[in-house]
Amino acid sequence: MDNFGDYLSKLRKDKKITLKSMAGLLGITSPYLSDVEKGRRDSFDIDKLNQIVDILSLTEDEANKLMNLAGDQRHNIAPDLPEYVAGKDYINAALRRAKDMGAGEAEWFEFIKSLENKSNKDV
Repeated sequence: MDNFGDYLSKLRKDKKITLKSMAGLLGITSPYLSDVEKGRRDSFDIDKLNQIVDILSLTEDEANKLMNLAGDQRHNIAPDLPEYVAGKDYINAALRRAKDMGAGEAEWFEFIKSLENKSNKDV
């Protein structure tokens, strides 16, 4: 599943929720939801995405993937991240430093691992 609509459709169908019932739970029309799932409309805003996470009882990994695909579809970052990043100069500095240094996947996974190791030591 490389796009938002296909992934949302799969998650919904895996939970055996009809298009009509999912649309009703989200407060939108079935045709609108169908258009989103078929890629004819953009992904939802953060409020609707959070509703989807709750309605479908998504795991953390599923929710993260849904957010990432929503951001990708809009050619933007995942919609759950701007609020966390906004106003935090240290995060912007870290991102700029990584960009300037050409940090790639390996460096970011190393950074994530160091955060996880720190978290495990704090427990």
